[in-house]
Parts: sequence; C-alpha cells; structure tokens
Amino acid sequence: MATTLHFTKGHGTGNDFVLFADPDGRLDLTPAQIADICDRHFGVGADGVIRAVRSRHLPEGAESLAEDEGAEWFMDYYNADGSVAEMCGNGIRVYVRFLIESGLAELADGDTLPIGTRGGVRDVQRNLTGFQVDLGRWSLSGGEPLVRARELPVARPGLGLDVGNPHVVVALADEEELDAADLTYIPHLDPAPPEGANVEFVVPREPLVKDGIGRIRMRVHERGSGETLSCGTGAAAAALATRYWAGDGAPNNWRVDVPGGTVGVRMFPTEDGEHVALSGPAELVFEGELELA
Repeated sequence: MATTLHFTKGHGTGNDFVLFADPDGRLDLTPAQIADICDRHFGVGADGVIRAVRSRHLPEGAESLAEDEGAEWFMDYYNADGSVAEMCGNGIRVYVRFLIESGLAELADGDTLPIGTRGGVRDVQRNLTGFQVDLGRWSLSGGEPLVRARELPVARPGLGLDVGNPHVVVALADEEELDAADLTYIPHLDPAPPEGANVEFVVPREPLVKDGIGRIRMRVHERGSGETLSCGTGAAAAALATRYWAGDGAPNNWRVDVPGGTVGVRMFPTEDGEHVALSGPAELVFEGELELA
C-alpha cells in the first residue's frame, strides 16, 4: 500500500534537503526510500532528507531531552545514500525555518531554539543573514591522514577535526588546484577513519584577512552524499583548520565562500571550552507530494 509523503524542499547556500513533518514518529523511511527521494534524475533530488520529529519519540531524542529539556524537536537527518548523519550545519538552519513556517515552533528575535541532533543539542538563533547555530565544542581529532583526490597530482596531508561530525581539511596551493579536483570520486584517506569523514579542500583568499575577518574558499566531498554546493559543518572545520595553520594572531571570525554562496563562521569562548558557530541563509523552495511504495 502506497504512502503519500507531504514534503518541503529547502536549501542553505545550495546544500539542499527534502523535509517532512512526522511529529509522532510514525513514518520511518528505509535507506532505499531515502536514496530514491534524493535521486536527482528519478526522485525529488537532494543532498539529504530531514524528518521533523518530537524528541520524545526517538531513543536519540531522549538523550537530547536529558541534555536540554527544551529540545522538543529532533532533526532526524539522513544522507543522500540513506545513511545516518550526526549533524548538518546547513540542514539545521533550513530545519528551523521549516519548523517555523510550518507552525511547529516559534523563534523570536533574540530568543534561542534548542534542537536535538545525533551530535548533541544545538542552539539556533535568528541573525541578519538568516540563522546562526552554535555547533558546540570542537576538537582536533582524526590525526593528519594523507588525502588523495582525482586530478590532484600528489597526496596532501589533511587535518582531522570534529565539529559534531568528522572532517578532514586539506590545504591546496591555489585556486587552479581547487578547481581541478574531481570530487565526483570519493577522496582516499590513509589511514581511513573508521566512520568515514567529510573532506574539505581549501585555499585562502588574497589577502587572507581583511577588516579583521579571515577569508577562504572551499569545496567539499560529503560522506554519503558526494560533492555538494555547501557544507555548513565543513565550512566551520575549514575555518578552524585555517586558523590553526595560520597560528597566533589569526582571527576568530571567518567568511567561507562555497560554490553555493557564502557562510560565516565564528569561534568564541564558553565555560566548557571554545565553541564554533555557523551563520547563513535558509530558504524553502517548494512543497509537494510523493507516493512511496
């Protein structure tokens, strides 16, 4: 018997998602169904699928509520291949706009909306560019694997970081190298992280710092989705890695240009360590219905 899925298509700087409301957690899509929805030729087309479900209806949501009892809503996020992802920096901004536009949540200027994710509770606020999400504490993890990518002549050292999900950031020599990389192929990491990783390729703008803001350009291959026009957590990881390489005196505010637009990254101290925040637009494009087998 077919099920009708009412969905909304949205994106954050070109990183696009199919979102649907399932407040009581009654509709569990299979990985095959998710992959079919995300297929750009035979489905709706997207980098991932996001289910809006109340935290109390998921085991992972119970963990979110234990962390913050205000985290009523859980971002149940899946990559384009149907695999589960811990977090998505662009996706959570689009998700919050979907909740607001659907009448499921409210977020006044100056207020904070906590959202449950598999990477922990994330706080979202409105700002001038759209929405800002506190991605929480970050850490250097994953070592410095060698990264090989098609059309890059030699392997490059990467820097492993965790911003709620795993990343490896690679510095390239110039924009020509960045443009030449063929990210339709999965970059090879040696040693390979056990859970895989998103891989970001970065070049600095000239000058690197202007008016106190660091500036970089990035492309990304997302684990489970391939190359995307933007990756929010990847932009945060890329800015953090560039600041790390730049050393003392590097700024805490960054502008990251991605193929789909521009996002902002900010690092700031808290009682439990340094946090990193991501800001940028969140757009809802259209609504539709889909018959699921």
